[in-house]
Amino acid sequence: MIRQAYTVLLWLIAPVLWLSLWRRSRREGGEWDILSPARFGRFRAASEQGRVWIHAVSLGETRAARSLVDALLDEGCRILLTHTTATGRAEGARLFAAAIADGQLEQTWFPYDFPGSMRRFLAHFRPRVCVLVEREVWPNLVAQANAAAVPVVLVSARLSRTSVASMLRLRRLMQPAFSGLALVLAQTRYDAERLLSVGARQVQVIGNLKFDIEPPDTALQSGRAWSEAWQRPVVMLASTRDGEEELFIEAVRALPPTAGHPLFLLVPRHPQRFDEVAGLLQAAGLAFERRSLLQDMSGAGRADWLLGDSVGEMPSYYAASSVAIIGGSFRDFGGQNLVEASACSVPVIVGPYTRNFEQASDDAVAAGAALRVADARAAIAAALDLVGNASRRTAMQEAAKAFVEAHQGATRKAVSALRPWL
Repeated sequence: MIRQAYTVLLWLIAPVLWLSLWRRSRREGGEWDILSPARFGRFRAASEQGRVWIHAVSLGETRAARSLVDALLDEGCRILLTHTTATGRAEGARLFAAAIADGQLEQTWFPYDFPGSMRRFLAHFRPRVCVLVEREVWPNLVAQANAAAVPVVLVSARLSRTSVASMLRLRRLMQPAFSGLALVLAQTRYDAERLLSVGARQVQVIGNLKFDIEPPDTALQSGRAWSEAWQRPVVMLASTRDGEEELFIEAVRALPPTAGHPLFLLVPRHPQRFDEVAGLLQAAGLAFERRSLLQDMSGAGRADWLLGDSVGEMPSYYAASSVAIIGGSFRDFGGQNLVEASACSVPVIVGPYTRNFEQASDDAVAAGAALRVADARAAIAAALDLVGNASRRTAMQEAAKAFVEAHQGATRKAVSALRPWL
C-alpha cells in the first residue's frame, strides 16, 4: 500500500527532518521540543477529551485561525489547539492567553505523521472534530482519524496551481487523504476547483478567514499616535522575505537626494531574521532605529529607517503608515497576506508573485485597494507617488475598507458548517 511506503520513507528521512528542525530552532529560538513525547502522541497526564481540535501549523495559520477560534470560544466550545512551529505556538499562547488561563483552550504539539503517533494522539484526546487550517493535509492523520471516527475538516482551504501539480504527481498517496476529508471549506471557487481535482469530495466556498480579523482599536490608536508624533509620511515594507530587503534598500538608495523622503518602516516576516536585517541596514550605511530598543516611539521619526523588530504590533505599524508594500511578492515566495493592511485602511502595493493570495490580491487590485507593480523599484516609485497624492491615497483607503467589508463572513459560515460536530 502506498501509505505504508510513505510511512517507511518518513521514518527513514525522519533524522534529516529532525536535524532541519533543530537548525531552525537554533535560528529562530523558542522551545521546539523536537523529540518530546508529545511530538509522538505520548502524554503522561490526563487531558480533557471531546474538545474541538484545531491545527494551525505556524505563525500565519495561527493568526488566520484567530477569528474562528474566538467564535468557537464565544459559543462555549472547548478547544484543543496544536502547532508545528515554536512561533505558531507562541502566537497562540499570546492570542488566547485568557482562554488558556481558564482552561477553555489547551495547547500542545501536532504529532509527527506516523500512524502510531496519530493513533495515540487521537486516543488520548478523543476530539469531536479535527479542523485543519488552509492546507495541512497529512495522509496518516486523515487515515487514523477516519479509523477513530473523528471527522476531519479543512477550513479556509487554499491550493495554488503549483501545489495542484505536486499533489497530482503524488495522487496515489494524496487522493485518499483528500477524499477522506469530511468537509472542505474553500476560500475561492478556484481553490474549490483545484481541491476537487486532487480528490476532495464535499467542498463548499466560504471565503477567507483573514477578512474577519478586526485590528484592535488600541493598536490602531497607538499607530496613529506614532504617525502624529513623527509628522512625516511612512512607507511600510511589510512581511519582507529573505533577499527582498536588499532589493528595497537598493531602490531607496537610487532615489535622488532630495529633501522630504518618507520614513521607511521595514518589518521582516520572520522574527529570526531581525538581527540579519539590522545587519543589512547597517552595512548599507543607513541611519535606522530598532523598535525593540525604543522606549518612546516618538523619536523614531528622526531616522531614515525604522526596523520593526517586534511581534504582535503589525496593526500599529499599518496604522502608522501612509502606504504598505507587501513583501513575499517581489521574489518568488508566493506573496504574504495583504488583508491585514487593507483591514487597517492602508493602500497596498504588491509585486508579481502572489500565488498564495491570488484571489485576494486580484480582488484588491480590481477594487482599487491595491496596486500591482513589476519590481521593488517600481514599488518604491508607486509608494512615493501615493505619498504625494493625498486624494488618490484617500480613495485607496476608502476602497480598502470597502474591499474588506465585502469579503467578510467566512467565520460565520465556517461555524455554521461545523455545527453538526460542535
